Amino acid sequence: MYWGKRALRRAVRVFSREGLGGESGVELLEAAFVLPILLTILLGTVWMGRAYMVYEAITRAAREGARYEVLPNCATCGNNPVDAPSAACLSTASNTFQNYISPSLSATGLNPSQVTNYCQKTQWLNTGDDPQQCGTVVSLTYPTVLAIPFTSLNVSTINISTQVQMRNENQPVSISGNAPTCP
Repeated sequence: MYWGKRALRRAVRVFSREGLGGESGVELLEAAFVLPILLTILLGTVWMGRAYMVYEAITRAAREGARYEVLPNCATCGNNPVDAPSAACLSTASNTFQNYISPSLSATGLNPSQVTNYCQKTQWLNTGDDPQQCGTVVSLTYPTVLAIPFTSLNVSTINISTQVQMRNENQPVSISGNAPTCP
């Protein structure tokens, strides 16, 4: 049977439409499956990066407070920390928190009033070792919001904690039972 050019063109058009008709919209369906996963990974990376930035900022602030507390304490040196050494935790009303930790947090865009579990105390460091040294321990917790879509972490708050310890300068150490008092 002889087909004319017109019939041949029409047959090619019909068969090509049927062949392509089963695959139309596949790209859209694949994108609908893949884009939420990629978006979750991207936003998760951003929010986890933010949480790490908060951790670094509160660690830096705690380090500033501990550094100030371990400085030699003498009025004639020009350094006279107001906070007396204590084995009990001092509150956020302490001189060290107000003058050193709070400005450090504010400089990184964190709100110092959100700090919880703040503890600043003087104690023996490396308690199992001999000789022991007296030092200052500063610890604090800061709440951070994670907003990762499509996960159970969507808009949940995690508490990021840090602890910094520094030994006091020019302090006596305990050697084999001859233990001076930790100021």
